[in-house]
Amino acid sequence: MASIVEECVSMDKGNCNPPAKKIKLDDGNMTDVVEKNPNENDMNETELDLSSFKVTKVLQNNCARKLICMEGTFEDRDGSAVVLLEQRSFPYDKEIMEKDFFDGKMIFRKIFTNDIYRNYSCFPTEERNGLQATVIYPATQTHINKYKKHELFMIDETYELYQQVTLPYIESMSLSLEWITNILEHKAEQESIIYEDPDKDNGFVLVTDFKWDKQKDTLKLLALPFQKIRSLRELNGSHLPLLKNIRDAGTAAITKKFNISASQLRMYFHYQPSYYYLHIHFCYLMFEAPGIYAEKAHLLSTVIRNLELMSDYYTKAVLSYVVFKGSPLYEKFKSHGALQISTDCETQQTIDIA
Repeated sequence: MASIVEECVSMDKGNCNPPAKKIKLDDGNMTDVVEKNPNENDMNETELDLSSFKVTKVLQNNCARKLICMEGTFEDRDGSAVVLLEQRSFPYDKEIMEKDFFDGKMIFRKIFTNDIYRNYSCFPTEERNGLQATVIYPATQTHINKYKKHELFMIDETYELYQQVTLPYIESMSLSLEWITNILEHKAEQESIIYEDPDKDNGFVLVTDFKWDKQKDTLKLLALPFQKIRSLRELNGSHLPLLKNIRDAGTAAITKKFNISASQLRMYFHYQPSYYYLHIHFCYLMFEAPGIYAEKAHLLSTVIRNLELMSDYYTKAVLSYVVFKGSPLYEKFKSHGALQISTDCETQQTIDIA
């Protein structure tokens, strides 16, 4: 489950709702690490029957991403579930496109013709007419909130605010990182590991994102260090060998396996992250991955340079990010008096989900 629903990207045209209600979620503070659930171990014993899923609420409908998020239940199981349905990306190979989409089997129905422009409804073959489904079960209220639409607010977090508000919030959370331990200890997702350096100080595992659809154009991977670090805020000059090793060995492994050069990769952290175990995202530069916008992503190269200039940079820097209205972190900053909130504000932001 590497990178459970990661990061967001701003996309004002992505929502089907009227402009006044164009709110999509920010996952920066809706930590998607699975909360400990008493049914967590039992639910893996039998496979879920997706045909028995009953929709109780549409949490988000993203037209630009061709993605819908729903809350519901399974007829034969207790508790809530979250199901995401997303259109799969097209293959880049022209021969596959011709074979699968223009071989006479796909049905084209004309909608209109105007001068040189023509519009059709297209019905591909069954093999190409599929969706990708992501299921979270049992889903806690944290998961459900993650996929709802929420009004967003900007936080300019000083290190003092981090110590007074953010760190106590992190330490108070009862979240499981077992899925990361399973990867590091080779108990799960072994087939997704493309590189490993077992050194306990500077080593890491490079694993493909579990949502990756195997197309080069959407390549997305995660680097998980063996050294336990919670987030960007805990990095200092002593971590430079680790970060440089992840950069150099990670890009070399990707170049070897996927024939993508280091200069064609986007390498970055998230702050706030989706889960508090330091991880680095590797994405193909041509892929407009969720979560690459300014108040979310921090380039690995920039982080390295900052630490080279000042070993304790991240205990001095102001880090800006968004929180969603009603989230625990929002409420803590609000109680602390660190949020400027206008009750008359009707303009709302839009953020896309990962």
